[in-house]
Amino acid sequence: MEWSGGSDQMEESKVLVLDASVIVKWFNKEDYSDLAVKIRDFYIEELLEIEVPELMFYEVGNALRYNPNFGIEDVARALRDLEDLQLITHPLRGKLAELTSECAFRYGLTLYDSAYVALALLRRTTYYTADEDVVNRVSAPLVKHISEFKMSP
Repeated sequence: MEWSGGSDQMEESKVLVLDASVIVKWFNKEDYSDLAVKIRDFYIEELLEIEVPELMFYEVGNALRYNPNFGIEDVARALRDLEDLQLITHPLRGKLAELTSECAFRYGLTLYDSAYVALALLRRTTYYTADEDVVNRVSAPLVKHISEFKMSP
C-alpha cells in the first residue's frame, strides 16, 4: 500500500494516529508537550478522533516506568487515565499485522514504530510522532512531526 491523498485532505477528516512519543507528553513535561496536550484536549472536546495500535499502552507505560520522576502509582494512574480516554485501539492482526511487517522492512523501522505507520496507511490519515528518525525514514506526507500540528478549535 502506498501513501495517497494530500495531508490537507486528511486533516479535514479529524482522525489522527499518535504514537507513544506524543502521548507520553500528556504526562511528562517535555519539548512539544503543549502541542500534545492541545491534541488531547481537542480529542476530549470531540473535535477529533485519536486511533492507536494497542501496543501504545505498553510503550507509554514503559517510558513512564523508566522515568525517575514516576513511581508505581504514577504509572498505574497514567495507564488508568489512558484507558478512561477510550482512544480507538487496533490489535496487531490481519491487514494491520501484514502492513506493519511490510513497513518495518521497507523503512528500516522497529515493528513498534511500523505499527503506527501501518495504521495511518490503513486509515488514510495523518500520523504524528515526536521521533524525528521515524519522520526522516518514512519521508511521506502523512507522517508528521508533532511540531507540525496545526488545528484551531
